[in-house]
Amino acid sequence: MNRTERVGQRVSNLFGVTLRQAPGEAEIESHRLLLRAGYVRQLAAGIFSYLPLAWRSLRKIEQILREEMDRIDGQELSMPVVHPAELWQATGRWYDIDATMARFVDRRERDMLLAMTHEEVVAFHTASEIQSYRQLPAMVYHMQTKFRDELRSRGGLIRVREFTMKDSYSLDRDREGLEAQYDRHYEAYERIGRRCGLPLTAVKSDTGMMGGKIAHEFMYVTPIGEDSLALCDACGYAANREVAEFTLEPADGEMSRMERVHTPETATIADLTALLGISARETAKMVFYVGSFGREADAREEKLIAAIVRGDLEANSIQVQNLTGALELRPAHEEEIAETGMVPGFASPVGIEPGAAIFVVDHWVAASPNLVMGANEADHHLRNVCCGRDYEPTLVGPVAAAFEGAPCGGCGEGLRMARGVEVGNIFQLGTRYSEALEATFTDEEGVERPIWMGSYGIGVGRLLASVAEEHHDEYGLRLPISVAPYHVSLVGLAREEETWSVADRVFDELCAAGIEVLYDDRRDLRAGVKFNDADLRGFPLRLVIGERSVAAGGAELGHRGVRESRIVPLEDLVAELRSEIDALQARLTLDG
Repeated sequence: MNRTERVGQRVSNLFGVTLRQAPGEAEIESHRLLLRAGYVRQLAAGIFSYLPLAWRSLRKIEQILREEMDRIDGQELSMPVVHPAELWQATGRWYDIDATMARFVDRRERDMLLAMTHEEVVAFHTASEIQSYRQLPAMVYHMQTKFRDELRSRGGLIRVREFTMKDSYSLDRDREGLEAQYDRHYEAYERIGRRCGLPLTAVKSDTGMMGGKIAHEFMYVTPIGEDSLALCDACGYAANREVAEFTLEPADGEMSRMERVHTPETATIADLTALLGISARETAKMVFYVGSFGREADAREEKLIAAIVRGDLEANSIQVQNLTGALELRPAHEEEIAETGMVPGFASPVGIEPGAAIFVVDHWVAASPNLVMGANEADHHLRNVCCGRDYEPTLVGPVAAAFEGAPCGGCGEGLRMARGVEVGNIFQLGTRYSEALEATFTDEEGVERPIWMGSYGIGVGRLLASVAEEHHDEYGLRLPISVAPYHVSLVGLAREEETWSVADRVFDELCAAGIEVLYDDRRDLRAGVKFNDADLRGFPLRLVIGERSVAAGGAELGHRGVRESRIVPLEDLVAELRSEIDALQARLTLDG
């Protein structure tokens, strides 16, 4: 492949046409624009083909990722997409993960799976490649295809089933080493966001199926995000709502005698508080789930879980699942609740056998005496119910979800709720995987110890979609120079063959100089169509060559989204474009 073919392309034979309108199933602006601009095409639900423009952008993103991983001493490798089940069985995740994991049996009757992530494989290889403390610390990374059979894909590249991720894995002697590599990844992710022109916010997060104790997600804050975030503008606290901490003033006072009251037509907390003349914080409500327990899929046991929170709060299902250790949660059916003696809509744990359900009590309920709860009888409630006196909790913990204005757990100021797209994540895994797969090292004293691991991921396609969501206007994409497929849209508007010859020559000269350029050489289209296509594709710089510009001695140079342009002499074009490209890159370049 010669240099011209690498950096330049003519629109006349570009594989990927523009569309006047996006398909009706496109839900968000980045999805619509990536389709309309000819970047991607959908093959099946959550499965996309990346056409040449998107592929060039993805390769640029991957190069940024490589540079930042190399900067923190990463070693690139490649690990398979197909994994033998025994690795995941050794860590337990084969049994813990639901149908999101794509499992299959090969022709030798061996259980296999399509990779969701690669912790098991890294630990497996580490067991044979690392023997001594002298080989630590180490960090490996790769760019690899993943598959997760999401129940519902959405948002174009935001939530897909097949995708490419940058995964990196740190290997250390102890917790201190893990924390140091974790911090280096944290800083690298901040640099990656800035270099891609994407504002990222690091938030504390649940460790989920990855395990470990500490995790952060790097979020692009946007209304189209799937995740709910709790942010404190006063002290900078940021967390996924699933794990967000907040403070409340518990109710005080002496325990009063429990009494039964008639409460007709009180189907909601609002109805109940209006009837009794009390506030929602003086009530408690139950949210029912059925949890799945046990590793073997065909021998799992289902148990009723009753989460008890104050009437002014909402239950946090992730915290309920974490506290109970359930593999999965689903909403309970009314008949499942009724089988325990509790009455849906008027339920409480009072008088119910302790083993009838797992009673998970929010710590604000446990600390608040004299709450109103259901009496397990239609149209009746109990006043002055006290946890520990009138019923025994199975578990007590923070199972209420943060809310707009909730006092921040760090400084007490009100939290702000926002939405976000998870672009990347980092996890301190500890020794879970190394112990399961016997990845150990020998220390200075000759003692064999498990290796401490960290895991760090970034979704490449999701990053591109987020950049497209952040950088667009009513006319199309406006991609940063670091991510745009080409630096320059060269538009030919000539009527005379002599002018076309000038445009052709400029294209060849720019390519020879290494300037990335997409040349709209279509001779049968109006100027408006070409300009609309250039705007839609969203490259940072536009160069126009027509009779008017040639008569003025050069080419017309402008920036995407800026009305003003100027004539640059043809002999100065290469130098001028390099200067413009360098200036745009400099805005995204980090110090040090």
